[in-house]
Amino acid sequence: MSAFAGLEPPGVWVRFAELTRIARPPKEEGEVREHVLAWAAELNFETAVDDEGNIVARVPASTGRENTPIVVLQSHLDMVCERDPDSPYDPREGRIHVVLDGDWVVAEGTTLGADNGIGVAAALAVAEDTEVAHGPLELLFTVSEEQGLDGAKSLDPALVSGRLLLNLDGTSDRAITIGCAGSWHTFTRLPLGLEPIPEGYETREVVVSGARGGHSGGDIARGRVNAIKALGRVLSRVYEAAPFRLAHLEGGVSRNALPREARAVIALPCETVEALREAAGRELGSIREQHAGSDDALTLAIDAAQADAAADEPTTTRALDLLATIPSGVVAMNPDLPGTVETSTSLNVTDTTDGVLTLASMTRSANSPGLENVVAGIESAARLAGAEVEILRSYPPWRPDLDSELLGVARATFERLFGVAPGLEVVHGGLECVVIGGRLPGVEMISLGPEIVGPHAPGERVSVSATQRFYRLLGAVLGDLSR
Repeated sequence: MSAFAGLEPPGVWVRFAELTRIARPPKEEGEVREHVLAWAAELNFETAVDDEGNIVARVPASTGRENTPIVVLQSHLDMVCERDPDSPYDPREGRIHVVLDGDWVVAEGTTLGADNGIGVAAALAVAEDTEVAHGPLELLFTVSEEQGLDGAKSLDPALVSGRLLLNLDGTSDRAITIGCAGSWHTFTRLPLGLEPIPEGYETREVVVSGARGGHSGGDIARGRVNAIKALGRVLSRVYEAAPFRLAHLEGGVSRNALPREARAVIALPCETVEALREAAGRELGSIREQHAGSDDALTLAIDAAQADAAADEPTTTRALDLLATIPSGVVAMNPDLPGTVETSTSLNVTDTTDGVLTLASMTRSANSPGLENVVAGIESAARLAGAEVEILRSYPPWRPDLDSELLGVARATFERLFGVAPGLEVVHGGLECVVIGGRLPGVEMISLGPEIVGPHAPGERVSVSATQRFYRLLGAVLGDLSR
């Protein structure tokens, strides 16, 4: 608790500190679910769990507000678990080292889990806070948000009675989020036809690491290096100078985080190893020049490696061409919201399990035809390379409802508290509102949250002052909704 000592509001930080000690990657929320259920039992709150593992805790209204509408406070229990390769800490094992850096609570060498631990902590804190007046509450904690919103997709509608929902997964205390992009996942697969490596060949591992990473939606417009694409560029330049055979290729960790590291094992004639080093070094220099100021820590390593089999040169060429052709980055900006990305795609994870090169991409858009257009391009690239594509239509865009009464109350509350009108945001990332809206007919939804910087990458941080503003707004909105 040393990093959290004296921080306001104390209820939020005490609960968040507890979450930093619990491993909670997607699909492995058992421990944190039991933690929340134990908390609810201690306070005599009624709870229920659906077949997917989503939880609801029902909190009685403040005295005199029992007959006001039920408000749902929704957040997700899981977090993206990323770490620097040399970090002694690991969120997957419940080891997050938290430090206070001025106004920021920061994770050292790993993700922090403020996305969405702060939302979980705020919901728990407000339920305990006797100074917050509210009507009946349903605290809805979903699972597997960071893996395709899977928990929300399987939410049992009977779990939730309320039809006013405050999603607590926002990332700006100065705006109310009213919409988000939809997403499709594509998995492009190319069989490598591995065969024994010829006599006179040596194997080398080529590693690109040190990319800054970040959220594949929220940070996609920042021009950061995609380590998988960077490795592809390096390998393509190497192939021109020293043709090789591809044995392994892997990179990325999460399908909604920009990959920070990628590695390949290649086999090439002994006499061309020096040409490999020279070509790879030149291309890395070009990539670093292109991304100067963004990814200055990008590094290249070439070391001896072991492999028994590799693709032949024609297949290796097709793999490299496919890797170069699969798009990654901003595709279109929103014409109605200046500075807002409308459509993007990101190549996030690759591997060569069972001798098949798989390239996993996530495409996002606030425009459904925009999703279809990008995926059609990926399919075309796959056909040219002789690969196959699996398409997973994850969720559609969440369209803003500017006439929502809930939004009207929240806007008025914000302006009364802070003296200015809130910004209204459509975020270029997935929020569970887009799925929950289809599971709960008639629900009105907005999203609130504090300022979080660098979610899904080591060094993730959350602002203390923004958390104070967020919690103050949350309490005031609950009060105004229960008058």
